[in-house]
Amino acid sequence: MDRSIIHVDMDAFYAAVEQRDDPSLVGKPIIIGGLSDRGVVCTASYEARKYGIHSAMSARVAKRLCPNGIYLPTNMEKYKRVSKEVHSILQRYSNTIEPVSIDEAFLDTTGSDPISIANRIKEDIRRELRLTASVGVSINKFLAKLASDMEKPDGLTIIRGEEAVELLKPLPVTKLWGVGPRMERELNKLGIYYIGDIQEYDREVLISIFGKRGKEIYDFSYGIDHRPVEDHILNQSIGEEETFREDIGDMDFLIDRLENYAFNLSNKLKSKAYLIKTITVKVKYKDFSVETRSLTLTMATNSYEDIFKTGKHILTTRFEFHDKIRLLGLTVSNLIYPEDPIQLSLDI
Repeated sequence: MDRSIIHVDMDAFYAAVEQRDDPSLVGKPIIIGGLSDRGVVCTASYEARKYGIHSAMSARVAKRLCPNGIYLPTNMEKYKRVSKEVHSILQRYSNTIEPVSIDEAFLDTTGSDPISIANRIKEDIRRELRLTASVGVSINKFLAKLASDMEKPDGLTIIRGEEAVELLKPLPVTKLWGVGPRMERELNKLGIYYIGDIQEYDREVLISIFGKRGKEIYDFSYGIDHRPVEDHILNQSIGEEETFREDIGDMDFLIDRLENYAFNLSNKLKSKAYLIKTITVKVKYKDFSVETRSLTLTMATNSYEDIFKTGKHILTTRFEFHDKIRLLGLTVSNLIYPEDPIQLSLDI
């Protein structure tokens, strides 16, 4: 039996929450973050996106493209509260939920009617929170996430397994999960520009060049993805990282993103009451050099505040920042399971 996977992605989440809470902002180009000329855009409303505004764009460029935009500060406390309300709605429809970020999640609804559930989720979010979500339904995580992005905003898209190969064929390789600018350039060097090009490429050659990643993108090109929706911790560490569309030199923006990661990781830990003791921040610079810094706490925790506070301390005091940042990551490890004894230690 095919799985039924739903991907829920809130539409322009931060900006939509601000527009909901202040009706005078509805229909106007709202840019979250980037208040100073040296700042960076966190996200933007769809009205602002028409001007070419996107996350991680420098405020200076954004203000040139959209001089009449309304620039607002990031209010993470508010967005976290609303995210929890969204998650409460999702819990009505599945016991297997994997939060991906503050504004998106996967649900495994195998054995149920996923299209009916997707419609009810959208209606609940609209009626109770006065927000919209784009939802994708398919047989696996990759296709469900792809589907949710196809009719934004407020869309509902179903990709059936038998239509996946032909649907994927004309799409650019950047639509494959995890193919960013660098991977795109490497694939372009091989004459691969569209997913259909990968379907026709020699699988073993891709593996010889890219290793495990080569097999993964080949499988994705045929709509194959066996990864489960993970509502529990499978490994001894979990983390989040993000490659930015533009290299970042703004510390406030990096701290905002780190807070987002901390919130998501805390939710994943709390879903199974797991605790962690070690927190690691990863930075990849513009020149592709990578640095990581870690701290081990004296007391195990799953608190968002503890994870964010420690991650922020690492980010702001343990790196020299010799160049702009292209990737930021936050990982928690040294997991303690509920039945394990907690031993105190300090390793700084």
